Amino acid sequence: MTQRAVPPVSEVAAPFWDATRERTLVLQWCTRCEQPVHYPREACPRCLGTSFEWWPASGAATVHAVSVQHRPGPGRDAADGPYAVALVDLPEGVRMMTNVVGCAPGAVAVGMAVRVAWEPLPDGRHLPVFAPEP
Repeated sequence: MTQRAVPPVSEVAAPFWDATRERTLVLQWCTRCEQPVHYPREACPRCLGTSFEWWPASGAATVHAVSVQHRPGPGRDAADGPYAVALVDLPEGVRMMTNVVGCAPGAVAVGMAVRVAWEPLPDGRHLPVFAPEP
């Protein structure tokens, strides 16, 4: 498998990426409206508050939508084969774009229960991906 492209780290997203070094999924929470925010931002999309805390997420999710990609994406080689790109809903109230691994890409279905898994990155961080619940 080809080495994945390494995601850049912005100042606002640094706590998210730092937590991945310990394989911990965290979410940004607005202290003004007490709602989760993902992807990390400088202002809450609901109330425009700018004060945040980082809280651990459960790691559970449900597939909301999925698309099987047959062409290589960034950091992928054609020999890697097809892969599943999905939107997953976390019970904390956010939706994430991710890859679903651990099963055939065509087996990923809307409504499937998944759990966070981790792919190591060369700089010590880990990329959160999701795999089917056992």
